[in-house]
Formats: sequence, C-alpha cells, structure tokens
Amino acid sequence: MSSGLSSSWTPDDYKQVDLDRARDYAKSADLTGLDVSNFNLFQADAIWPFFERLRKDSPVHYHADSRYGPYWSITKHSHLKEIDSDNQRFSSTRSITIQDPLGVASDSENDIDTSSFIAMDAPKHDQQRRVVSPVVAPPNLAKMEDLIRSRVIEILEGLPVDEEFNWVDRVSIELTTQMLATLFDFPFEERRKLTFWSDVATGGPRSGLVNSWDEAREALNDCLASFQTLWADRSTEAHEGFDLVTMLAQNSETKDMPPQQFLSTLLLLIIGGNDTTRNSISGGVLALNQFPDQYEKLRANAKLIPNMVAEIIRWQTPLAHMRRTALEDVEFHGKTIRKGDKVVMWYISGNRDEEVFENADKLIIDRKNARQHVSFGFGLHRCMGNRLAEMQLRVLWEEIQKRFHKVEVTGAPKRTPSNFVKGYTHLPVRLHRL
Repeated sequence: MSSGLSSSWTPDDYKQVDLDRARDYAKSADLTGLDVSNFNLFQADAIWPFFERLRKDSPVHYHADSRYGPYWSITKHSHLKEIDSDNQRFSSTRSITIQDPLGVASDSENDIDTSSFIAMDAPKHDQQRRVVSPVVAPPNLAKMEDLIRSRVIEILEGLPVDEEFNWVDRVSIELTTQMLATLFDFPFEERRKLTFWSDVATGGPRSGLVNSWDEAREALNDCLASFQTLWADRSTEAHEGFDLVTMLAQNSETKDMPPQQFLSTLLLLIIGGNDTTRNSISGGVLALNQFPDQYEKLRANAKLIPNMVAEIIRWQTPLAHMRRTALEDVEFHGKTIRKGDKVVMWYISGNRDEEVFENADKLIIDRKNARQHVSFGFGLHRCMGNRLAEMQLRVLWEEIQKRFHKVEVTGAPKRTPSNFVKGYTHLPVRLHRL
C-alpha cells in the first residue's frame, strides 16, 4: 500500500491505519469522510486526529452513513455537558451506545431488551437507581477500603519481579473482578465468569471469546440463569444481605423485573464495575511510561495520587461514548437535530478538548482541573460507582509506590476492538523493586 491516502477511508485503510497516516488523512479529508465510529481506529489508537478535526471544524457533526446508521457526533466538552444534562429533549431509552442495542448486535435480528436503568429516563431511572446506589454510598465505601487494600496487597505481593507478565490479566482484571464478586456476593471461585460476561456483552465475536452473536446470546443467557439462582435464594425477607442481587430481589421497585430487564440491569452493573476501573488501571501504567517525567513527579510526591487518579481517568476515558436519542427537533449550536436522530456524546473527545485541558494529550498528574473530565458522564446518568472506581485506583497506586520503583511497560499494548470500551487486552510489563 502506498504511503498516501485516497480520498476515501477504505476498510483496508482502517485495518492498516497508523497515527501519522491518520493525522494526514484527518487534516485533508472532506468532513463527510470522517467516520469516528469505526472500531479499528480505536484499536489502532489512531482516533485522536479525527476528533481534533471535528472539534475544530464541525463539533456538532452529522454522519449520514456508518455501519451503525446515521448519527450525530458531539465532540466538545461544553456541548457534551449540555446534551448529557438535557433529559427533556434527549432520551436514553433507545440505547446508550451508538450500537442498537447495547453489547449484543447492531441489527434487529440480534436485538435484546436493554431496559436497565441507564437506558431509562426519569422518573423510572431514579426509582431503580435508588435501589442499588446504597452499596456504593460513602458509608459503605468507607467500610470497603480495608478490604480493597488487603486484596491489592495480596495481588501485588503475588506478582513476579524482573519477569515480564500481562498486567491486564494479573492486576487490572483480577482486582476489579474480585470487587465485582464482592458487590454481587457472587461465588468467589467463579468470579472470572463476571469478566467473561462483561467482555462478551460489550464485544460479541470481536472479543475473541465467542464465534457468533448466537454464542454471545447463549453466554449471556448463562449469566441470567446463574443470577436467577442467586435471586431465588435472596428474594425472601428471611435472607439478609447488602449486595446488589439482594437489593434488587427484595425492593418493590425491582423485585418483579422480567428476565431480560434483569439481565440488562446485571450487565450494566457488571460492565460499569468492570471496564472503568480495569482499563484505568492499565491505562495509568501505560500513561506513566509514555510520560516518564510524570512518573518522576509521582515518585517525588505520593500525595499527588488522588489527583493523579482523576487525571488517569481523564486521559484514559475508559468508556469512549454514550448515546442519546432526540425526542424532538432541536436547534443545537447552528445544527438541526431531528426527532429520532442518534446523538453520540464522545467523552473521549471532550476529555482532550484543548479549550478546557491545556496540553490535553499529555498526562499531567498535578493538573489543576483534572476532575472536570466527563469520563463518568454528567447529570442524571453520572456513573453511580465513580467513587468506588477512584478508591480502587488510589489504593492500588498507594501500594504500588510502597513496593516498586517502576512498573515498566516492555512492549506494545493490545487494545480492545471497540468504539465503546476504550481498553486493553494485553499490556506486557516488568516490575522493578525499590
């Protein structure tokens, strides 16, 4: 293939993309050719110049044709917050991803019910969210910190030193899956099933774990069956528990959920508890290796860890987008969004908006406004477990700094083939003791 690019971005171009070629193309291409929904751009980490071009030249941009149908891209930080907080004109009920529906397929033949509370509008959203939110309320989080720390210590002490291993599997997945098992009171020895179901739900066949959408559906039905057994055991008043399944099974707002809605709610909670923390754990290690001056800054001052956590979550943006559907015709910053249109809020772009974050592509662990990131969303649907995610990251880095001079990245990361989950499947590292 020649070093230049044709006037259109072909499937082969997407598969062979690199950042330099993507930058050249994004600068010169007609705006109609910039389809930022293609997951290959995310897997190649070559999406950045595309979003930069849209923020500059068309921050409210209509894509007439994509594998997901027509959609609007919202790419500026301030515009994202406007859409995310306007629940009267922009609805979550169709789907919260560009793909219809969440995690299983982009066509009606593979459709499943996605009516978890994140895909609801007020007041039903508020009623169901209130049922499960106590598990991550501040009093319960305070009780969790010692448990999180003990698990972090056990994981870190079990890692090889001066030997290459996959950080994603040994640390990122293991820590988050242990916490998921605790939140659900799921059988601890079977906790890796939670990761499997999360990856199948968000990636389908692209996850490499199943070969077809039919297999994906079968796997998710296994998830439903497993939790229905737990539900049956915990639905009576005689059962006492402070886990997510017990809360759902015993509350009047949720105890009569039909099976598919129960499955959708489970997947929301599993994915939310898995992907944000898991991929920020991996992304933080990668970022500190890409910006070694920031690693030096961390070594010199461990008190920066809480702010660094917010900055890592901004820089990584573990969920790249959320989607709304217009409930009426809306005039929005000079563009007419029609009733029924898909509106995709690219959090990944808002978190790199130079109008808000100076040197936005760089990790700056003492960045003054790091907490202005939109990785957790904004408004009604702001991530319920954001404080738990931050706590896990903070405790992890506190314990890393007590033991290791450096977590050294020793090779290229392998990224998730997804435009929704911005994550990693493999990150080779080597630990160096203090």
